[in-house]
Amino acid sequence: MRLHWLRVVSRFSPWLRQQRILIARSLILLLLATGTRLLEPWPLAFIIDDLLAQHTSPVEGKLDALVAQFNVENLLLICAGSVILIAAVKAGLSYLSTIGLAIAGSRIISRVRLALFGHLLSLSLNFHQQAKTGDLTTRLINDIGMLREAIVTAMVPMLANILILTGMFSMMLYINWKLTLLSLLLMPLLLFSTRRASAKVHKVSRDQRKREGALAANAAEFFGAIGVVQALSLEPVAAKVFAADDGKSLQQNVRSRRLLAGLERKVDLLIALATAAVLYYGASEVLKNRMSPGDLLIFVSYLKNSFRPVREYAKYAGRLSKALAAGERITDLMDVQPTITDRPGARQPEHIRGEICCENLCFSYPRADAHGALRHVSFHLGAGESLAVVGPSGAGKSTLLSLLLRLYDPQAGRILLDGKDLRQCTVQSVRQHISYVPQESLLFGLSVRENIAIAALREVSDEQVQAAAKLARAHDFIMQLPQGYDTVLSERGGSLSGGQRQRIAVARAAIRQSPVLLLDEPGSGLDSESEHLLMEALFQLMAERTTIMVTHNLSLAARAQRILLIEDGEIVEQGTHALLLASRGRYAELWALQQRNNREVLHVTG
Repeated sequence: MRLHWLRVVSRFSPWLRQQRILIARSLILLLLATGTRLLEPWPLAFIIDDLLAQHTSPVEGKLDALVAQFNVENLLLICAGSVILIAAVKAGLSYLSTIGLAIAGSRIISRVRLALFGHLLSLSLNFHQQAKTGDLTTRLINDIGMLREAIVTAMVPMLANILILTGMFSMMLYINWKLTLLSLLLMPLLLFSTRRASAKVHKVSRDQRKREGALAANAAEFFGAIGVVQALSLEPVAAKVFAADDGKSLQQNVRSRRLLAGLERKVDLLIALATAAVLYYGASEVLKNRMSPGDLLIFVSYLKNSFRPVREYAKYAGRLSKALAAGERITDLMDVQPTITDRPGARQPEHIRGEICCENLCFSYPRADAHGALRHVSFHLGAGESLAVVGPSGAGKSTLLSLLLRLYDPQAGRILLDGKDLRQCTVQSVRQHISYVPQESLLFGLSVRENIAIAALREVSDEQVQAAAKLARAHDFIMQLPQGYDTVLSERGGSLSGGQRQRIAVARAAIRQSPVLLLDEPGSGLDSESEHLLMEALFQLMAERTTIMVTHNLSLAARAQRILLIEDGEIVEQGTHALLLASRGRYAELWALQQRNNREVLHVTG
């Protein structure tokens, strides 16, 4: 278990170093607070041995001369005042040290959360397609929160108790080494019990955190498709799956509680045995006048306080084990490295014209059941030209766009942008020079203005935002919203229609002002009027931009300067619309079939 903590602490070390001054200052205050705690029993011991003993005990006091010179009542007042003073100083020092360590811990955890969020954003698309969003959210929010809580409520008190344990046993050795050795006889058994139980609790806690991550992932999946769940009356099925996962999480939690309860009772019993042995032997020593009652009082007080760290470790073992499990889950994520990274010496091109050349491009997804592999794809597209990529579903059309965006890198061949291999440029510089309108237009829970401006990657004025919206034929419907451009959209833009979401996506592409435009199934699923407005906006946007458009709509593809037909990951035909029709090949067959289907639809609806 120590190795697990070392791994987590080592991973967090950069942020620990940032707070080293505050941590060092707090530790010094904690040492001083521990020192004042060691003084707590001495006033009472002085009263018993040096004041009360003068009247009731044959044991000679250590400060007879001082007692004889001062009034006993005054000395009692001084002792009582010293108790209050020691408690006040200890409370102040403990408060400052606790606050300092808590602030340092909170700052560290906040920086870890920011670093983790940035790291997750940098991880490659392949990772995110295999990971579950709910589990990632649980690690980012809940696991980080659990670490923060454990630092404040468990780690800081445990650190103080360790210092107290060291100081108490040092004083106990000074007072009576025989009693100290007697009290330590059960310490190995205590350590063995706590270590064994802690290892079990850690394993259960780690399993429980994984189970809760899976629980969150399932919940997020069902909520993300709530329309489908309700439409298909899948609520009982979703509830059954969730209840099964929740039941397993409950079993892990009960097992953890049972282990912790057993550990606490064992520790209490062993501490009681050690205390009884010390009381019996110590009282015998007092009766034989080998030890003063005050020394026995101090010793028992130190013994009680020295066992507190062990007792509280049993109490905090659950929190610490859960925190360790959470820290390991965070560390596991931070150890994942993105597969798409900048190569050594990668440059950021200053000016991009938009010439694209694919040479013998080959790519396949790592998953065996995945579609969209490409084999020996080659084509050239001059700056400002448009290309439509058509073909059946799963042929690799959208995969081509992913490679152009460097969401993946090809296994063979290369993509040239203005004659430079994409892999010789920084990832961000490639993506910043490309506008992308996806098939599913994702909008954020921000205002309409912010949703458009966010794509610019620079400060833009309200006039520029409105100009982009007008180009996208979105200005009119935006002005009809309750607060116009200041209207805050619902999650994923659910308060807008599909056509409205796509037109805002086009406005994003317009305000980006990049030389390359990628379109993935534009107009898919829209009614005729929405599609007409969208196409008007797109063709205006495509002017003087290098455009690659993936579409099943051959009528739309016919308006591109060139067409690429892909089947089973290979280019079957390429050329202009007229040339492909004249060749009477596969494209001509698909065109005739689609035109016939369109006529039949018109006939049925007419």
